[in-house]
Amino acid sequence: MKVAVLSGGRSSEHEVSLVSGKAVADGLRADGHEVIEVLIAKDGGWSSDGEPVTIIPGGGLLGADVAFPVLHGPFGEDGATQGALDTAGIAYVGSDVLGSAVCMDKLTLKRLCGFAGLPQVDFVQAFTPNWKERAAELRHPLWVKPSRLGSSVGIVKVEDDTRLEAAVEEAASFDPRVIIEANSAGREIECSVLGNENPETSMPGEIIANADWYDYEAKYTEGRMNLAVPADIGEETIDELRKIAAEVFTLAGCSGLARCDFFVEADGAILINEINTIPGFTETSVYAKLWEASGLAYPALCTRLVELAIERHRTEATHSF
Repeated sequence: MKVAVLSGGRSSEHEVSLVSGKAVADGLRADGHEVIEVLIAKDGGWSSDGEPVTIIPGGGLLGADVAFPVLHGPFGEDGATQGALDTAGIAYVGSDVLGSAVCMDKLTLKRLCGFAGLPQVDFVQAFTPNWKERAAELRHPLWVKPSRLGSSVGIVKVEDDTRLEAAVEEAASFDPRVIIEANSAGREIECSVLGNENPETSMPGEIIANADWYDYEAKYTEGRMNLAVPADIGEETIDELRKIAAEVFTLAGCSGLARCDFFVEADGAILINEINTIPGFTETSVYAKLWEASGLAYPALCTRLVELAIERHRTEATHSF
């Protein structure tokens, strides 16, 4: 197929997206596809081979059969780009506007999981009534995060409540919606999900960060993180974690792909941390490594995602809105 790979974007994860996009383009070419690389600049302009690109409703995107957004963070992973592609009638890899927006906003996803009774880390939304008092009751240290960013950007670890307000202000400089999460001393376990209505889950892996915590540097610096696959948490816990990953994926309205992140505590309790609808996507990124360990090689994974995108697009075309 002819695939338009979109990378870059307006968010603070622009550079990470470029690396992911290049890997996806190479993976697709290795599996026999024709690839058009589309760069989305930090100012929002679209181009391919240095020439401006315009999305024309009904006219597709440079004649591609499908678009593959590899855009991390706001304006790419949050439903904004997905809405533009939907408006133009272009098939694309990954979740639609709703699924993307729900998962991008940690506060919304956690409230949805809470409504469904799924296990998760306790949290408080900053700037809501009595938020400081409620935050003081959470298990410390606290984790203060912009609600709609990824790659650990803007996250502050708070050991002392006297530093909470400053941490919240720092997170708010990235996003006015700020979440304060309770600590979990559990092991960090991640599981990749693939599919549409009937998602499959990979063998889970454990993140072993060679740092105080799994921050931006640990995620993207060589040697700062090891991935142990399968995670040594016991077959029963693995089965339950994979089941919850598929439930969260479906509950949030995801399609195509997502990476679900969990904590597994010493007593075996599984807590949902978050779900990423466009996770890091190089061959050495966790999402792809988990599928590789589960028997699905990177080029075949890229092709499977394109097939799922076409399948979903055709299904949605049968509905009249």
